[in-house]
Amino acid sequence: MATITFWEKPGCQGNARQKEILLASGHELDVRNLLSELWSEESLAHFFGDRPVAEWFNPAHPRVKAGEVIPSYYERREALRLMVAEPLFILRPLMQVGNERLAGFEVAQVHNWIGLALDSVGERDPQNCPCVTRIA
Repeated sequence: MATITFWEKPGCQGNARQKEILLASGHELDVRNLLSELWSEESLAHFFGDRPVAEWFNPAHPRVKAGEVIPSYYERREALRLMVAEPLFILRPLMQVGNERLAGFEVAQVHNWIGLALDSVGERDPQNCPCVTRIA
């Protein structure tokens, strides 16, 4: 099984559920605070790869939910600057195993990456906080 560096927002219910799934799947976690990490644009960019910029954003951020920040309007560099300045905009969790990195918790993607005990996932979608509806 993998040792995962897992950046979370402390107290986030979605991140708590994701950690439960990873631990139940036999993985070890090195949990870190997403909000206190000293991110650079370069270090953060590695987590997103070729994903569309709109998918990098935390849909639970109040400014995103209110429509004040529209993720699809941002270019890569501009989005990274915003996220370095205000890490709450970053899609959670960020995970790293060795040199491989991933943002967010799409069950199929995480399972294909490091393996999950799918029976530990349950019915609730662990991708987002339970109170959030994804905004395109």
